[in-house]
Amino acid sequence: MKIYQKMLVCILTYFVLFGNAQVTLLSDPKATPETQNLYRNLWKTLDIGIMFGHQDDLAYGVNWRMQKDRSDVLETAGDYPAVFGWDIMNMELDKAGAIDIFTFKEMKKMIEKVYDKGGVNTISWHTSNPKTGKDAWDNSQETIATILPNGEKHDLYKSWLDKISHYFLSIKGKDKKLVPIIFRPYHELTGGWFWWGKGKCTPEEFKSLWRFTYDYITKEKQVHNLIWMYNTSDFNSKEEFLEAYPGDNYVDMISFDIYLTTNPVYDNSFVQNAQKQFSIMDEIAKQHHKVPALAETGFEQIPYNKFWMKTLMEAIGEFRISYVLAWRNHGLTQENKMHYYVPYKGHPNEHDFKNFYNLDKTLFLKEIQKLEMYK
Repeated sequence: MKIYQKMLVCILTYFVLFGNAQVTLLSDPKATPETQNLYRNLWKTLDIGIMFGHQDDLAYGVNWRMQKDRSDVLETAGDYPAVFGWDIMNMELDKAGAIDIFTFKEMKKMIEKVYDKGGVNTISWHTSNPKTGKDAWDNSQETIATILPNGEKHDLYKSWLDKISHYFLSIKGKDKKLVPIIFRPYHELTGGWFWWGKGKCTPEEFKSLWRFTYDYITKEKQVHNLIWMYNTSDFNSKEEFLEAYPGDNYVDMISFDIYLTTNPVYDNSFVQNAQKQFSIMDEIAKQHHKVPALAETGFEQIPYNKFWMKTLMEAIGEFRISYVLAWRNHGLTQENKMHYYVPYKGHPNEHDFKNFYNLDKTLFLKEIQKLEMYK
């Protein structure tokens, strides 16, 4: 069990620093009260600690699928994550789910459960290529121009936005309120592997796509329970990070994704690159008044027994970020490869992860329940 002293420090810090201040900072002036409250509290947690998140945490883990209330994070750390990541890939194609493990209907129930428990939800969208009908990784075509107004696929794209908007408006908690979502569309935009990525469109085309998507969802479809997150992969300068930035009126949070792929005992590039990018993002967050986060990270199979306490915490250092999210624990893939990013019960990295959990700086579900993120 996590020490009670940490909980008390978090709660007292929260009230001493912030009291009951009411500030509307969201880009959407019509955002629901719960969404505004979540955003305000995301700001407040920056001075308390870093929330930990995990992709698809409640849906599956290593060697298990869709078992009620189960979580690899819970079974190793003793608590659920504070942030729960999801993806709506394939929703635009009317498929039952993003992957074959669970449906969008089941995902909706899990998102609602997270909200009812006081946790935070974030959704990404591996959007299919509307020009070719293939997946998000089909980057061989110049696509964005075809889905902007007057483009040949514009009506198709609007129909896709209709579908995801309907989904966002269907997610409600036990209190009958719309569940606030941190929405992270068109992620990792500085990489070249998605059809919206660098080299696959111009910065101005990306800005136009983002602005149209934002305006259509918020104004045409009246979806007001979203916090919009701008997300990159690697970048080397402030200018590169902001090259396709659509503007402060269209963004609430900023983030990047970075993964460790080599043994940090012999290669410290992950820490060096992450610190450089945190430094740049920190400056941008302050200048543009946006909440920063590390939206995706991890070391597949975690073959280094000090990843959490040494590598990740050294990479983050003293930079203020709202949360860090580790990627999913799929387990054995079709390629007969183990695919997971947090330890499961009995994993050699379990002790290191437990120590990470016990840090005063890390926040899991029990801490943010005390902070009442939606009030």
